[in-house]
Amino acid sequence: MLKKRIIPCLDIKDGRTVKGINFVDIRDAGDPVELAKRYVEQRADELVFLDITATIEKRKTFASLVGRIADEINLPFTVGGGINTLEDVALLIKAGADKVSINSSAFRTPELIKKIAGEFGSQCVVVAIDTRYDGSDWMVYLDGGRTPTGAKASGWAREAERLGAGEILLTSMNADGTKSGFSLDITGEISLSVNIPVIASGGAGTMKHFLEVFTETSCSAALAASIFHYGEIPIPDLKKYLRDNNISVRI
Repeated sequence: MLKKRIIPCLDIKDGRTVKGINFVDIRDAGDPVELAKRYVEQRADELVFLDITATIEKRKTFASLVGRIADEINLPFTVGGGINTLEDVALLIKAGADKVSINSSAFRTPELIKKIAGEFGSQCVVVAIDTRYDGSDWMVYLDGGRTPTGAKASGWAREAERLGAGEILLTSMNADGTKSGFSLDITGEISLSVNIPVIASGGAGTMKHFLEVFTETSCSAALAASIFHYGEIPIPDLKKYLRDNNISVRI
């Protein structure tokens, strides 16, 4: 059985790690390289770095930060934020990233998924989907949750897989930052409807939330930010708890 992965996510703004609640309030959670090293010591399985202020001028700055991270840690890591072209991807992979996460650009230009997979392999392509339940269904939102698309999350996930995505990073905007638990319904639906790994994101607040998402859905990994950054849930303790509850994890 494949081991379930625990993935801290670091939102990067101006070279620092920050974490918002429902994509709005932002707090400073420290230096990304130092945090990354701490997660290596805690035996996180992977890391995700999202550049939330990605602009053309800052892209090279982010690439240099990616290079510093790659020099300091030996964990697989994914980077995202403002990736719109093959050239953007090449810059980040060359700097040391293992995978890239694309979100709004993938939805607006689906061919980008196919191009990245063709050039670097599907294993490099993570398609991030921000979804919100609107009263009738789980819909896709772009631009950090600001722009509705009218598309259903489940349909877009299947299309992303067809185009060559190697993984889906699914964030529930309803749950994000609330610490009230992952959105099990949409996570379960999408993890059953695609044949690629799904990373659950948004809502983690307790160890039990991780146990629930791994027992009640087929997701491959669970991602969180502030509860790890501020030491509310130490990763070694979380992994021991999961193992004690018969979830296969790398200790």
